[in-house]
Amino acid sequence: MSYAITDETRLTGIIGTPIKQSFSPKIHNKAFGHLNLNYLYIPFDVQQQSLGKTVEAMKTLNFRGFNVTMPHKQEIMKHLDGISEEAKIIGAVNTVVNQQGNLIGYNTDGKGYTRSLKEEGVAINNKTFVIAGAGGAARSVAIQLALDGAKKIILLNRTLQKAHDIAELITKNISDAIIEVNTLENKNLVKALEEADVLVNSTPLGMYSAKDQSIIEDEEIIPAGLVVSDLIYNPAKTKLLQQAENRKCQTVNGLGMLIWQAAIAFELWTQVPMPVDYVKNAILRD
Repeated sequence: MSYAITDETRLTGIIGTPIKQSFSPKIHNKAFGHLNLNYLYIPFDVQQQSLGKTVEAMKTLNFRGFNVTMPHKQEIMKHLDGISEEAKIIGAVNTVVNQQGNLIGYNTDGKGYTRSLKEEGVAINNKTFVIAGAGGAARSVAIQLALDGAKKIILLNRTLQKAHDIAELITKNISDAIIEVNTLENKNLVKALEEADVLVNSTPLGMYSAKDQSIIEDEEIIPAGLVVSDLIYNPAKTKLLQQAENRKCQTVNGLGMLIWQAAIAFELWTQVPMPVDYVKNAILRD
């Protein structure tokens, strides 16, 4: 950064636990420095029992805003002064903006994902999406896809009730959404892929701790022309994405979602667009 931290430095940050693995401080501080904005982004490891006091402290210290990560994305909502309509539907907040002393919650995860697809030339409107997994990320992504006009969303999860919960949430709030649910097993995945335009992996399979695993057992079931998207960004090429490349499919990893959800939060705080290409290249270099 080309400036000293002063009493005019605007504070932002992220709260969650554990927090040391987060890429967010690097993303935001690189962007602030590149644009010569007098902002600072600080990670805070916050336990559940300290959440309320932490939020009050951030308001008292006049933080411009902060991100919220696991396990606080739902619990944070009771400590805020207002919540955006999309965050209400999703039932989770990942970004908070201090608007003249009022803390307003937003959810940028879903918009970050759909923006990352659009940047890769992947259409959403009138397309069929198969989502593997039914956690918080899947919920945000599925809701935003429905809001953006996806033709159909097929949710596959090992615990069927979690998929049903997301489907019910979407159909309750988006009247024209078409949602199907089924268990995540090979025969159901094969059937779903027959009509899919895009496959989305939101499960942990493929992360470094499970880097030799994939939701796909046999890559031969991946149809030609399918777009395969993995929300995992580390490693950049999961086993699933390698399988898809072997089948000559377009692939999209999770780095774009990570950066674009951050970019939306960045602009909410600063009213300045994030230099996305610069940040992405800087992250890849590191």
